[in-house]
Amino acid sequence: MNNHSGNLDNYLDIHYIHRSNWLRAAVLGANDGILSTASIAIGVAAASDIREPIVLATLAGLVAGALSMAAGEYVSVSSQTDVEKSDIEREKQELMEMPEIELERLAEIYEQRGLKKETALKVAEELTEHDALGAHVRDELGINEISQAKPTQAALASGAAFTLGGLLPFLVTLFLPLRHIEYYLYGFAIFFLILLGGLAAKTGGSSIRKAIIRITFWGTVAMGLTALVGYFFGVNL
Repeated sequence: MNNHSGNLDNYLDIHYIHRSNWLRAAVLGANDGILSTASIAIGVAAASDIREPIVLATLAGLVAGALSMAAGEYVSVSSQTDVEKSDIEREKQELMEMPEIELERLAEIYEQRGLKKETALKVAEELTEHDALGAHVRDELGINEISQAKPTQAALASGAAFTLGGLLPFLVTLFLPLRHIEYYLYGFAIFFLILLGGLAAKTGGSSIRKAIIRITFWGTVAMGLTALVGYFFGVNL
């Protein structure tokens, strides 16, 4: 019995959806950090042959981007949380005012999922008896512990990840030779993005090859267009 329980625990551990919330915020933040700061640095480097403006612009982009990412994530996820809370409160009210209709609604959901009508009603009755609100929040509204929005967690993960990602191209502007620094920035940024994309794909259980191709293509497009803007408006800053 203990061996069976242990095997079940190991099986449950491999479901990657449990990592989706923090993984999405962290990967998005780090990707944006690398790409945004590298693109800014490349654009300024293409228009200047002096290191100081490049470093200053990259640092400003890093700080502003991290704060913007954290604030934007917090506001976005908070809005989702407000909607979830509103729906839960409405569900509480409906359970108080029309419990029979809510029971039928819950039974219909289980029936649509493949249970026989009698079985669906029995399941709905037992779950309602155990935790009516929990059953409706989970099965009618589709809100659970995995998908539930967590604004502070998402904001901190995004801001920290952006900062870590943005530090990489910032260090390139500080220490690598100024001559052809645009190419250094591009090369290192793509290298970092590939590493991150591969790690994220492995952690999330998706295709590493697809992740690398996607991040390389769009990273090249973003940095290439920024470099063109810098060359087009190129002046010695």
